[in-house]
Amino acid sequence: MSTLDRAELEAMIDEATVDAYGEDEQRTGLFTMLEECLALPFTTTVLGVEVTVCGIDRTPDGRVVALCSRGRVRQSIGILDLPLPSPAPEGAEWIEAYRHWAG
Repeated sequence: MSTLDRAELEAMIDEATVDAYGEDEQRTGLFTMLEECLALPFTTTVLGVEVTVCGIDRTPDGRVVALCSRGRVRQSIGILDLPLPSPAPEGAEWIEAYRHWAG
């Protein structure tokens, strides 16, 4: 993953949330940047098992999740908990920005 400093992360968050009012709209702005910028699919390892991250989504309660698959098995994993591969996929800096925003 990139090693963006706090100012770079906050500039990205500002870009994504410029017209947002409240936490839900801010989360939506960041989710939109993830949708637009994160190169999918990519593979990563979750609990020692290689999975393919084939998309991202929002849960009914607003959390951002990665849609992971292995064969016919599907699992959503919170984007805050998703381990990233090395090298990270293009656009992964938006996951870093989202994690920074979520605190």
